[in-house]
Amino acid sequence: MSTILLVEDDPDIRHLVAYKLHKAGLDVVGVSDGAAALRQARSRPPDLVLLDVRMPRMSGLDVCRELRAGPLRADVPIIMLTARARPQDLEQGYAAGATDYIVKPFSPRELLERVESALARVAR
Repeated sequence: MSTILLVEDDPDIRHLVAYKLHKAGLDVVGVSDGAAALRQARSRPPDLVLLDVRMPRMSGLDVCRELRAGPLRADVPIIMLTARARPQDLEQGYAAGATDYIVKPFSPRELLERVESALARVAR
């Protein structure tokens, strides 16, 4: 079973996303901030990270850079979740090490398809 690290400061979104991914048979570890995400990634490396961009104290972009610099294998997908969809926002995310972007609001179906697709690419 694949483990997803879900980093989202909004508890409603975090619980909804975790619920949908659990229903699809994925193991989800949810945390609410960047520091917790880094600790979790070090103690239990995930197979994929879903990472909110705008969070208090440490942005998702900073978390992404830290994950890429340290605890994650290079092939672990990081999918950014954001309400910002300007081209420069996406460019910043990719420059930080993100492998994909999902713009809020998103459908649970889109989320699951993107997660499954990213996990399948890594499994090859």
